[in-house]
Amino acid sequence: MRTESEEAGSSRSGGEALPLLSLNHVSLLCRSVWESIRFYEEVLGFANIKRPSSFDFNGAWLYNYGIGIHLIENPSPDGGETSNEQRPINPKDNHISFQCTDVGVVKRRLEEMGMRYITAVVEEAGVKVDQIFFHDPDGYMIEICNCDNIPIMPLSSSCPLKPRIGSSIIHSNNTSGKCGSELMEMEMMESLSMDIMNFSF
Repeated sequence: MRTESEEAGSSRSGGEALPLLSLNHVSLLCRSVWESIRFYEEVLGFANIKRPSSFDFNGAWLYNYGIGIHLIENPSPDGGETSNEQRPINPKDNHISFQCTDVGVVKRRLEEMGMRYITAVVEEAGVKVDQIFFHDPDGYMIEICNCDNIPIMPLSSSCPLKPRIGSSIIHSNNTSGKCGSELMEMEMMESLSMDIMNFSF
């Protein structure tokens, strides 16, 4: 594995944002790769996939739902003794969030697995979002929710959004005369068409 470093300027040029496509993966340090693999496979439904053989450190790549989880084993992330003491579950902590189909089913399965979790409800304009929070084996926060109940409403039109299937985006610069639901349907169909064209399995 070869790494290179370049120092960027201290100020932004004011040009266009980086040409991004989507979130590729989240990388996490873990005390035990095998314990974390088991959690992400059995609890969250990720699949263990092949990682580059050039890596000279222990880790694993997992993939599902269009994103990857990259695990890097570090038995002592803080440079000292690791602690298995349970941390309080704090919804305001850094976390990864997954959209689900049925919050009730998620709760029931977590209880069957003996997983400790807390719940929260967010309300906006009469729309409710149910949230479930719990930890992975290393204390990283995981959220399961139905956050897509709330439409995505950009506060400005300076950066166009690239919708994904299932998202509800209401554009502030709508000049087509079409209502929000018609625009969302068009965007979803366009996104679905692109996914079908890129389907390679």
